[in-house]
Amino acid sequence: MDIPLASTSRIEKKPELVEALKKVLPASSIIEDKAETLAYECDALTAYRCPPMLVVLPETTAQVSEVLKLCHKMNIPVIPRGSGTSLAGGAMPSADSVVLGVSKMNSVLETDYRDRFIRVQSGLTNIGVTNAVEDNGYFYAPDPSSQLACAIAGNIGMNSGGAHCLKYGVTSNNLLGVKLVTMDGQILEIGGAAFDSNGLDLLSVVCGSEGQLGIVTEATLRILHKPEGALPVLIGFNSNEVAGQCVSNIIKAGILPVAIEFMDRPCIEATETFSGAGYPDCEALLIVEVEGSLDEIDEQIDKIMVIAKSLDPTELRRAKDEEQANRIWLGRKSAFGAMGQIADYMCLDGTIPVNKLPYVLKCIGEMSKTYGLSVANVFHAGDGNMHPLILYDANKPGELTKCEEFGAEILRLCVEVGGCLTGEHGVGIEKRELMDYQFTSNDIDAQLRIKDVFDSKWLLNPLKVFPLHHTEARRMAYNF
Repeated sequence: MDIPLASTSRIEKKPELVEALKKVLPASSIIEDKAETLAYECDALTAYRCPPMLVVLPETTAQVSEVLKLCHKMNIPVIPRGSGTSLAGGAMPSADSVVLGVSKMNSVLETDYRDRFIRVQSGLTNIGVTNAVEDNGYFYAPDPSSQLACAIAGNIGMNSGGAHCLKYGVTSNNLLGVKLVTMDGQILEIGGAAFDSNGLDLLSVVCGSEGQLGIVTEATLRILHKPEGALPVLIGFNSNEVAGQCVSNIIKAGILPVAIEFMDRPCIEATETFSGAGYPDCEALLIVEVEGSLDEIDEQIDKIMVIAKSLDPTELRRAKDEEQANRIWLGRKSAFGAMGQIADYMCLDGTIPVNKLPYVLKCIGEMSKTYGLSVANVFHAGDGNMHPLILYDANKPGELTKCEEFGAEILRLCVEVGGCLTGEHGVGIEKRELMDYQFTSNDIDAQLRIKDVFDSKWLLNPLKVFPLHHTEARRMAYNF
């Protein structure tokens, strides 16, 4: 990964910056000791690490504004950080940067059940939103696998989804407004509690912008009534391709499950050892969950089982109650942790048309043999958001490079079949140099111009998202 070196002149400004920061932040919110900054040297893409110059943990929007004003004046890069669960290197710092984390900004500010919204500080965890409203019969729909830890700030930055995004959409479909602080310290209110807002749709520009345009300190989110009930059915198959065909057939039949999750044999075996969920011995399995009244659930599951039976499944298991449902979901929810116990892995995030699932899964299997690296597939099959896990040995020279080349080939395949490079993990540094494969030079130039408007000095999360040859002039001008 080509990452330009840090600016020595910026690092030399550290004592001056620390003194200035002490005037706007409590001492406990400034981390300057090199050993302590190691905790922020990477995010969940752990293959790449670099300790930052400083870490600051403000508690209010006003403090964020003051920090950004100082860094803007001194030309110091700022790396926004939620909980550090990014899988694309979106929160990886450089040695001359300040990491601005929002972990201390984790309060619920307002809840309105009549108009069905909640306003929170952006450091609150994803699951923390649902925890705040579930006693009143509501929930927050986006549910990334990392929802116990990931912050709303990161969810907005990467436009995160989750298992239930097939029915309820991703973050952008559940985000009503944000409070955004730009690099020069301006505080902007974009959107709000209303269903729609006047003027330019800047909320759609901010959501998914990966910390390039500003730092979100507050978010207004849509909350929904809990459904009457929900139950999954587990379906096992003898091949990945047939499982992919089942997904396509369910969608073509006009059925809208709340979730369709896919796991292949390597992932099934790892999760079964890890969690003991009781999964069958098969090549691939689907977890298809439907919700509604008991009659609606029965009707939908009956249709799904007819479709599944036509493809000769090895296992067809319908949950009878909440306990059985939890057992079915147990393995899927622990999949990433289970895989991490058996090997290093790189988790990809390409999105494809659902009808291309059988073809793409077949191609990934062939690529796996070519590269000599195993792949475990676990993903949100209903909306075609794939998460192939490429297994490798980080201690074996050259294996990470081979893993990256394999991953790039998978992502290019996703684009070739009509999909895109990312569904919810973002571009970060992982997919930065692949952007030219999906977008034309004019497309990228339009994105660069938006970045110019919000962050004229290119100090917010630099070196991410855009291919380096597109930003060369800006890097030369701003010395990053």
